[in-house]
Amino acid sequence: MKGKKNGFLKGRAINPIPVERGMTATRLVDEVLLAYNGARLQEACRLFAERILQEDVTVAVSLAGALTPAGLGISCLIPLMETGRIDWIVSTGANLYHDAHFGIGLDLYRGTPACSDIELRRQGIVRIYDIFFDYEVLLSTDQFFRRVLRRPEFQCTMGTAEFHYRIGRYLDERERAVGRRGSSLLAAAYRAGVPVYTSSPGDSSIGMNVAALALEGSAIRLDPTRDVNETAALVYGAKRSGGKSAVVIFGGGSPKNFLLQTEPQIQEVLGIAERGHDYFIQFTDARPDTGGLSGATPSEAVSWGKIDPDQLPHTVVCYLDCTVAMPLFTAYAMDKTSPRPLKRLYDRREVLLGLLSDEYAKVRAGSSGELE
Repeated sequence: MKGKKNGFLKGRAINPIPVERGMTATRLVDEVLLAYNGARLQEACRLFAERILQEDVTVAVSLAGALTPAGLGISCLIPLMETGRIDWIVSTGANLYHDAHFGIGLDLYRGTPACSDIELRRQGIVRIYDIFFDYEVLLSTDQFFRRVLRRPEFQCTMGTAEFHYRIGRYLDERERAVGRRGSSLLAAAYRAGVPVYTSSPGDSSIGMNVAALALEGSAIRLDPTRDVNETAALVYGAKRSGGKSAVVIFGGGSPKNFLLQTEPQIQEVLGIAERGHDYFIQFTDARPDTGGLSGATPSEAVSWGKIDPDQLPHTVVCYLDCTVAMPLFTAYAMDKTSPRPLKRLYDRREVLLGLLSDEYAKVRAGSSGELE
């Protein structure tokens, strides 16, 4: 009985060091976060640093809500992209629209949720919880997008990665013109060759401006089917090259599903043999028992083929606000690991899509009409 009991007592003893002046974020994570969601954050940081950031792992990140207005694009996501620690992204349109404010030289300010929104409206102030900015910021950003999107290069059908890459080039130019290089996520993604997708292109002010231009007769069209196949091709290419695929999910919602559905697209729809993503980290405040995708656990994802069942020990869910988790997570990774070579997946999209298409053709040829 004693030996059986001791089998449960092999973990690290709860004996943290005292928090002291000058303690680094890395030491705080390693030595103080020992239980509950603190321990889950530690596990996520270590999984990312010790396993995911190997050179043969392709790292995809999904971004829910509006994290960029809080400065997390500048403080965390851009440094991770520029050092090869993020290879591709799925984001809400809101993150990308508000990201543009910074790139074109506009300011957002710290405010308070304890105020009158009626008075803010009278004063022409927009609020995102405790972030304030002038209504003119919206109008100026809309003007920037419409001016760029009227250009001939946008008068065609394209996926959202190509769409955001082209916008990123103009944001990169604008950053340099206003002296704010390193402030726009899309500009950084353009420079690093990181493809950025949005799962709902009409669900943001960027999509609203695209719709307005359609009323003017613009030929711009965003093709979601291309995005579905391109993202599946990124995952397929990573696995078929002998590497692994990791997903790091900030929040949940549509970006999480769009990121994870890459494996069901490969396995279920295209009929190509695959086992699922190899690593899974999520930071969320959503409960699993409501049935929503935002709170769905890695073990549930196994049943859909999204996660390799053999890799469940390499999955972590941390129930923590992303605005708290992301800076600590980033600081740990930057301190514990070296930069990786940029994979520049944007430049390889066509080749990878061709590989996926060729494999699908083989499946169809051998299926005797089952997929017709």
